[in-house]
Amino acid sequence: MRGLFASIGIQKGKPFAPDARMKKILTDAVAVANGTARALLWYERNKSEFFNENTYWKKGFIGNSWEYLRDEGMGGRHLDARTHFYYFATVNTPAMAMKLVGKGSKYAWGYLDSKGNYLDGGMTYKMNIPKDAPAEAFISIVLYDPQTRSELQTGQPYPSYSSARDKDKVSVNSDGSIDLYFSPKAPTGKENNWLQTVPGKGWFCLLRLYSPTEAWYEGKWLPGEIELVK
Repeated sequence: MRGLFASIGIQKGKPFAPDARMKKILTDAVAVANGTARALLWYERNKSEFFNENTYWKKGFIGNSWEYLRDEGMGGRHLDARTHFYYFATVNTPAMAMKLVGKGSKYAWGYLDSKGNYLDGGMTYKMNIPKDAPAEAFISIVLYDPQTRSELQTGQPYPSYSSARDKDKVSVNSDGSIDLYFSPKAPTGKENNWLQTVPGKGWFCLLRLYSPTEAWYEGKWLPGEIELVK
C-alpha cells in the first residue's frame, strides 16, 4: 500500500503538494474508481455467489474468505472481491466467514427480483419468509440505498422487519410463513407487513440471522424470491 501511495506523491513525513496536472489526474481517478467499484458490486458476474441455481439471494464474501484469498493464498489476493465488499460494507471480521452454530450472525443479500431484474422503488414487490427461520435469536430484513449503501431514507422510522420486534404486529399465513411487501404505499390490508420504498430510486435488502442454527449451514432454508406484484 505504501508503494501505491508513493507512486502519486504521498509519503510519510513529506508534504503532499500535487500540481494542477496531478490534481486533475487524481480527480478523474476517483470517478473511474467509483464507477469500477459500482460495476464490481452491482454487475458482478460470479454466479457461484448465489446460494444455488434457483435463487437470486447472494452470499456476502466472494470465495468465503475474509482475507480475500484465492485457493488459501496460492492464487494470491482476490482484489476485485476486496473492492466488491468494501464498497458494499464498512467492516470485516473473520467471524463472517466462519461456521458459528448458535453464535454471531450470518447474512444474505438481494438486489434482484425473481426474474433477475433490479429492484425498482416505484414498484410493488412481495417476499415470503418461510416458517422456522434457522436463527435461535431472531432474523431481520433491512432495506438499503444502492447509492449510499446506508439505510433507505423513507417515511418509516426503520426501513426494516425484525422477527423479535414485529412478531406481535405482522400478519402470519396459515402455514406459519410471513409475506412482506415493498412499495411506495402500503397495499390495502397489508400495512403491518409493509416496508416503504422510494419511487425513482433502486433498493436492496440484507437478511440477517442472529445465532444461526445448523439448518442455515446445511442450506435447508432460504427466504423466498422477491416477486414483482402487477
